[in-house]
Amino acid sequence: MRALVVRLSSIGDVVHNLPALSALHRHGWEVDWLVEPPARPLVEGNPLVAHAVGLPKARALSLRLARETRAILKAAPLEVALDFQGLWKSAFWARMSGARRVIGYRRAERKEGLSALLMTERVPGAAGATHVIDKNLALLAPLGIAASSSREFPLPAPPQARAAVNAGLAALGLAHFVVLNPGGGWTGKLWPPESFGVLARELGGRAGAAVVTWGPGEEALADRVVAASEGAAQKCFPTTLLDYLELARRARLVVAGDTGPLHLACAVGTPVVALFGPTDPARNGPFAGDDVVVRRAPPCAPCYRRGCPVHAGIMRSLPVEEVVAAVELRLQRVSEGQRAL
Repeated sequence: MRALVVRLSSIGDVVHNLPALSALHRHGWEVDWLVEPPARPLVEGNPLVAHAVGLPKARALSLRLARETRAILKAAPLEVALDFQGLWKSAFWARMSGARRVIGYRRAERKEGLSALLMTERVPGAAGATHVIDKNLALLAPLGIAASSSREFPLPAPPQARAAVNAGLAALGLAHFVVLNPGGGWTGKLWPPESFGVLARELGGRAGAAVVTWGPGEEALADRVVAASEGAAQKCFPTTLLDYLELARRARLVVAGDTGPLHLACAVGTPVVALFGPTDPARNGPFAGDDVVVRRAPPCAPCYRRGCPVHAGIMRSLPVEEVVAAVELRLQRVSEGQRAL
């Protein structure tokens, strides 16, 4: 049995789709995955993905590349294509895969509702499901897979990532550390870098050294955190996506907004303090009971519009002292859990 998972982006969305991948594998499905460049490292080399099919971003997709991608998808006969994204582009590729069954959410539960017309089977969300992980798992019901509340995250762990992180940590002289991640996809979800800097100062090394991580285009943001920390935080060495994953595995704690790095930390079981504003932590926040969410919900919440004037600046109202208390609470829960073992 062969299935195609269509979840093109973003990093967090791909992470939240991994429990569905695990459930498919447990039930005997061989899985191909169609994915765009930012999240491709999480799929390519994934132990449970038979074939990662890369798709360029829409603006870079030519007719030639589209034909080549379609030929790749049709090379191995697919029984089913699963559109987890709910967009016109994901629905199009699920339909173009040649799969006999094309399964996706019904119109009311898709980001672009009319794209449901391209599905051969339309699935309602799981009754009572709040978190997007459970919504993804509900899409497997037509395949006879009942995997509610599954939280297995198959992820690649290449030796070169371990070697790179070993070298980077050694160069910084770090053994025990917390990760502060100020960056992310859109500014309305981000806590100010100066607040991260003050957080590092207030913690004063009690939780371990503070390391500021950064991705493409975010180096200046990390520099602002370090400057505001007055020596309490260090800028992390450059990391690939898989390097960051290895770094998160070793951290005592990760503090981040609603971004890919937060979701990666949750996936590997690292304790987190999650900073939320317009988006809904019940839908796509941490799922471990001991993790802590600090939130200021604007009047428009839950809101996923990047340019919303209502929630613009809401993250600046999150006080540092509240985040410090959340960090201390999360670390206390870690200590209590270790004593109970």
